[in-house]
Amino acid sequence: MRFEQAFKAMKHGAKVKLPSWGGYWCWDEEKETIMIHCRPQDSDKGQGPVLDIRETQRVEYTLQNILYDDWVIADESNTPVLGGEATFSFGDAIKYLKRGLKVKRKGWNGKNQYIELAGNISYVSPTGEVVNCNHDAIGNQAIAFVGTSGVQMGWLASQADMLADDWVFVD
Repeated sequence: MRFEQAFKAMKHGAKVKLPSWGGYWCWDEEKETIMIHCRPQDSDKGQGPVLDIRETQRVEYTLQNILYDDWVIADESNTPVLGGEATFSFGDAIKYLKRGLKVKRKGWNGKNQYIELAGNISYVSPTGEVVNCNHDAIGNQAIAFVGTSGVQMGWLASQADMLADDWVFVD
C-alpha cells in the first residue's frame, strides 16, 4: 500500500512497516505524531528505541521511506520486534546485496545457503595467467551463491527466486 493508506491505517490503530524492516511505525494519539519502534540492535539498551518521527536524525532516509508504495501492516508474523521475521521481494534482495548484505530465501532447503555480492574477481587462465575481471557495465562484481558444496560465482536466479517474497537477511 502507498503511505497515504498506511497513514490512514495508523490513524485507526494499525502498526505499519516496509517489508524488510525489523520494526514498525504507529500513530500516538496523545502526542499526535508517528512513533518509530526500532529493532533492539539499534539501541544499546537491549530493546529497540521508540522515536518520535519529528526527532529522526536521518531526515532524507525517513522521507524516502514515505515515498515507497509497498507498506504493509506489521504483525507478529512479519515484524522481528513483534516476534516475526521480515521478508522481502527479490528486487529488495538485489538492493541489499548492493549494500553489502547477505540474503537468502526462506524456501531454500539447504542450511547456510545464501547469496552475496562478490568483488575483486579474478581467475587463472589456461596459460596460468591471473586475469582480473572487469566489465564496462558491472565492473568487477558478481553475485556469489554460498552453499553446502562451496561458492558458485555468477549465480543466476530462477523465475521462482525472482517472483518470491520470502527473501530474508542472513544473520
